[in-house]
Amino acid sequence: MAREEKTIAKMLSLFCEKKHHSKRDELCPDCRELLDYAKLRLKNCPFQEGKTNCGNCKIHCYKVNMREKIREVMRFSGPKMLLRHPFLALWHLLYGFRKNALPRKKRKKL
Repeated sequence: MAREEKTIAKMLSLFCEKKHHSKRDELCPDCRELLDYAKLRLKNCPFQEGKTNCGNCKIHCYKVNMREKIREVMRFSGPKMLLRHPFLALWHLLYGFRKNALPRKKRKKL
């Protein structure tokens, strides 16, 4: 979950730097709002450590307008992440192939 949070933060930073002309690793108010929203969604994710990427998830917990904004960020930043943050980008891609686990509440305790 920490890596997922770091990845979205780096993607938003890259997007904001190029599209909104902010300083590196600083976010404009709109991008800060989107990052805070994404962190909240990750924190409340029922899959937690067993989750796949949000784009491959069966549960869409983002509001429609926020989902469109995050898609725009991912479309723009995704290819550029391979150059700027290659390990984060590769881990993000690998976890995209992961199948969803059961939500925490439905898991059987062993």
